[in-house]
Amino acid sequence: MDVHADIAMTTLESEGVSLQLIHEHPMTPWNDLRKGDCCGCFEAISDGYYCKICDFFVHKKCGDSASIEHPSHSIHTLQLQSKPGNICDSCGKSIVNLCYRCKICDFDVDLYCAKYPPPDVIEISETHPHKLTLLKEVIEFNCDANKCGKPGFEFPYKCHKWGLAFHVDCVWNQPEAKHPLEVNHSYHPLHPLKLHTGQPPFYSDGTCRLCSRKIDDRLFYHCSACNFSLDMRCVLNPPPQSILDLKVHDHQLVFRPRLDSFTCNACGLSGDRSPYICVHCDFMIHQECLALPRLININRHDHRVSRTSVLGVVNSVCGVCRRKVDWTWGGFSCQRCPGYVAHSKCATRKDVWNGKELEGVPEEIEDIEPYVVIDDNTIQHFSHSEHYLRFHINGLFWEENKRCSACTHPICLQSFYGCIDCDFILHESCAKSPRKKWHVLHNERITLVTNGAADFFACDACHRMSNGFMYQCGDVKLDVLCGSVSEPFVHPSHPHHPLYYIPSVEGKKCNGCNNSASPVLTCIESGCGFVLCFHCATLPQVVKHRVNDHPLSLCYGEKASGKYWCDICEKETNPSTWFYTCKDHRASLHTKCVLGDFAGFMPRSTMVVSSRLSYEVVLNNSVSRPFCRMCESRCMYPISLKINVTSDIYICSRNCLLLV
Repeated sequence: MDVHADIAMTTLESEGVSLQLIHEHPMTPWNDLRKGDCCGCFEAISDGYYCKICDFFVHKKCGDSASIEHPSHSIHTLQLQSKPGNICDSCGKSIVNLCYRCKICDFDVDLYCAKYPPPDVIEISETHPHKLTLLKEVIEFNCDANKCGKPGFEFPYKCHKWGLAFHVDCVWNQPEAKHPLEVNHSYHPLHPLKLHTGQPPFYSDGTCRLCSRKIDDRLFYHCSACNFSLDMRCVLNPPPQSILDLKVHDHQLVFRPRLDSFTCNACGLSGDRSPYICVHCDFMIHQECLALPRLININRHDHRVSRTSVLGVVNSVCGVCRRKVDWTWGGFSCQRCPGYVAHSKCATRKDVWNGKELEGVPEEIEDIEPYVVIDDNTIQHFSHSEHYLRFHINGLFWEENKRCSACTHPICLQSFYGCIDCDFILHESCAKSPRKKWHVLHNERITLVTNGAADFFACDACHRMSNGFMYQCGDVKLDVLCGSVSEPFVHPSHPHHPLYYIPSVEGKKCNGCNNSASPVLTCIESGCGFVLCFHCATLPQVVKHRVNDHPLSLCYGEKASGKYWCDICEKETNPSTWFYTCKDHRASLHTKCVLGDFAGFMPRSTMVVSSRLSYEVVLNNSVSRPFCRMCESRCMYPISLKINVTSDIYICSRNCLLLV
């Protein structure tokens, strides 16, 4: 196996190329001239690999060169890896993304220093009268160059005769040695552009005139007379003067390299420089919008959405950000749902879109229905295919032992499907959960997994533990309740306005529990500010507890004076946060005291942790409550864990479980 296949584990797949050590997402083979920067190597080669999710590009030459021998570290081979934020041991600068790395010595060299290594010995009479030798080990020193004097901890040039040390950049001007001091550029014919290093001039906006990216402080070209700056990407690979792409626009587009305010017809957002324009129909587009996909899946909608030049849906609202959409501009719309539209930038956000272009890819026809209808009252569910399930409308029935295998909660007063031949039960709502679906918390489709009772997990949304059904994709795991949350989400505590998942409000305090939470659902109505965490959003509305003969209802807080006490833990409650109360409203019970930490576990199941450790899930309904082994208090929650089936060692809560 060659080095690249061995180190980078490159595999060509339908969705792209996997360069696992270089980048976390699959990358697409790419030959766009505008992707010529390779995250810092400045090589004027266009062929490479590109990640649309992160706008990350690497030349094929760089990606295939997964290992090199470097003169500054000759003892070991350096491997190409993604280590943003590490410090280059050659020049002392922060690594933007890629570098060549020696894991043995914790040695990093950025792409520029790897391509243009400083020579072992230099003679620069204008800086120093003696020969300078590049040391092969990192030392701590103060630079002896004029106008510097700053400390360093790197590979310096050393004058052995006088015992002086210098930063590499202070005595070996790599950019001037490898790039011309002046260039004549086709997009700035009035004056030559001069090579600059360091920070952009204070009077400039610090961005490239053509592409609007932030100028790299190591190397760029600038005209002081016109305040015109170009980064190395645009010097080596300038935007083409014209483009004809019928997928973007019906006519030829011409590049306009100047500062001009405009509104992009593709995304509806403003721009301040260098658009492509159509002289025939006054069409203008951002450079980056040229690469907008044509057909995609987003996690806010069940169907594919396609790009259109004019949305045409009057008084429409974006399906992602929920803000108004100007119907005269371009965006994404659903062909099957005429009213569904989304801003171009919202639909292609990396937390909404998985980066896959689906134009030309046939749509998969999958059976995502969870059951087959046998007759009006009977179904066959995929999780229990050996028996039929019969429908029951439960208006009176309430038994602690009857629990849903999907969410593990008691059946209570809800309708359900029960197995004709065994004790398997599903709430009607849980039985209807589709086998695959899109969810706002993940940009790939999640799959319903019917765990065995021995398997348990922590939900990534509400953070509860469970051994019921879960929705999963890779490392993302959601219990069936959180996995069933969709937009718009309507909760009885906030009936007048629906709730949506808006990532920018994560970390705000939940109106239910008054804790800072993430992720959260929020109300987008102006001035409302209502926020609900997934834990509170999926609390059962009605529960049964042995502390009271009547069902307990979830109360959404109240303004009251005086002190409230929980009858379970006998501690004070805060009436402004949610609590459970009985029919006569004389009780105010903490939600945790009523449900406990193990409400997501199926009683009488056994969870295997290892060959030596397992837990039996037991109902805490005996006359004498057992003692918890860890906190040495009586177990007060309705469900506890018993260590090993044959022991009498109990665990009462999640905190105690972590101490085992």
